[in-house]
Amino acid sequence: MASDTASPTTEEPQLKRHIGIVGLLFASIGSIIGSGWLFGALNASKEAGPAAVISWALGALMVLAIALVYAELGVMFPLSGGVIRYPHLAFGSFASYTTGWITWIGASTTAPIEVLAALQYGTKYAPFTVEQKVGSLTVHTLTAVGYTAAVILMALFVVVNYFGIRWFARINNVLVWWKLFIIVLVVLAFFFTAFHGSNFTDHGFKPQGWHGVFSAIATSGIVFSYLGFRQGVELAGETDNPKRNVPIAVIGSVLITALIYIALQVAFIGALEPTLLKGSDAWANLSFTNDFGPLAALATALGLGWLAVLLYIDAIISPGDTGLIYTTLTSRLSYAMARNGNAPQRLAKTTDRGVPLFSLIVTFVVGLIVFLPFPSWQQLVGFITSATVLSFASGPLVLSALRKRVPDQPRPFRLPGGHVIPILAFWASNLIVYWSGWLTGWKLYLAVLFGFLLLAIFKAFGGVQQGAFHFWQGFAWLFPWLGGLALISFLGNFPEKSAGAGNLGLLNFEWSALALAALSVLVYVIANHVCLSADIVEEHIEQSRKEAAVEDEELGVAP
Repeated sequence: MASDTASPTTEEPQLKRHIGIVGLLFASIGSIIGSGWLFGALNASKEAGPAAVISWALGALMVLAIALVYAELGVMFPLSGGVIRYPHLAFGSFASYTTGWITWIGASTTAPIEVLAALQYGTKYAPFTVEQKVGSLTVHTLTAVGYTAAVILMALFVVVNYFGIRWFARINNVLVWWKLFIIVLVVLAFFFTAFHGSNFTDHGFKPQGWHGVFSAIATSGIVFSYLGFRQGVELAGETDNPKRNVPIAVIGSVLITALIYIALQVAFIGALEPTLLKGSDAWANLSFTNDFGPLAALATALGLGWLAVLLYIDAIISPGDTGLIYTTLTSRLSYAMARNGNAPQRLAKTTDRGVPLFSLIVTFVVGLIVFLPFPSWQQLVGFITSATVLSFASGPLVLSALRKRVPDQPRPFRLPGGHVIPILAFWASNLIVYWSGWLTGWKLYLAVLFGFLLLAIFKAFGGVQQGAFHFWQGFAWLFPWLGGLALISFLGNFPEKSAGAGNLGLLNFEWSALALAALSVLVYVIANHVCLSADIVEEHIEQSRKEAAVEDEELGVAP
């Protein structure tokens, strides 16, 4: 909390409301389409078979429930970095530090995964990755050449952010058009070149059962492919009609990309040569020449060499575009956490160019460290999905608390249905984290514990200036939530016990889903009961608006 960061004057900088409904929808769609679609079709097919189309649809519905919550919050409080500011409004510094740390983990690992995506496709031209088996998972891990290239690309993200981020923002619309064009082109080319309908039935529609369908949602890049919807919320302060534009952008971007992704999955399965599917585990063992770049390899096999070339080009453009955006986002999150007292103040220092240089350097170093435990796209995607969804999960709790404490606060868009959609969104978030599996989950929970250790160090040495800590208002629901989620994951069967991940496999899908539903309702009720008083909430709202105004003045609007 940093109440002295700005004084209320009539000259406070305001965001220019110049983005219309099409522009906001376009920004959201462009942010959603990153590297996920380049690998998602193959990974989901191996996990769920033809039922992967159900995984894409269910994933879209679950993300949409979460997105709707942020549509109401984003219009109420169009604050830069809203995802980490909202918990502070209702629950105080301890809650905002915890959720901000989780958000920062998810954001800081996104640029590295985009680098991994580019290098995996780039293996066509240089030995950046090598195929390996990690348990039952086939992955493409970085080689020495790949690590060197990864360092260079991560450094390039920092350099562009330092010298040319405003230029990049100007060309971002062109990049978004390219991404939309190439994905639609792939769908149409696959459909019209080859379609083997028998692929959907000959080896079973759900070869791994519902377990495979749900696991694919979290681990194959499906939810990861939708998470860019937040752009519509982050830009809420810049649109000319938030009440109309933000809900349409958030809902429309998820639905439009869902249709595209489902069409791509159907086209991919139909385009596969039936001889590639052999044996009882045909889908789980699906592989083909050069499948480190699956869509380009399939295009080559279909005789579409020109399309393969475009896909190898896109494997640089799409991940590069997203990687640059998230490098900027991560440094701004560090800056925002420092300004509201949840991180060392040095992270809030900017250069004469308005660049948070130290935050950029921290982002770069952490990105390099991420490559060590997660040297492949397949290994990192589940972790990012879990961390990002976990950070979004506090949104429904904040929404409920704010409806209780500040019921008269203007709400240009109000989510209908009372508590129903927020509770479903919270449950969906917990299910996605659970479906990511214990092998991913224990690393995330360890990262959260490390965040608490950092907080203790910061407070012991005066590294943070949080003001009122409001420990109980955060701990009362964070401890049972994160502890309960970790316990259910450990007892559950994602992955199956035979995978050797260390989970006990005592809870099947039905019992684990019920346990998570009970946990979700319990935590929701606790959070609604312990939230801050109305006076403190209103004080936090005013402080956050001042901090966001100062940030926009110092840093400018993110691309």
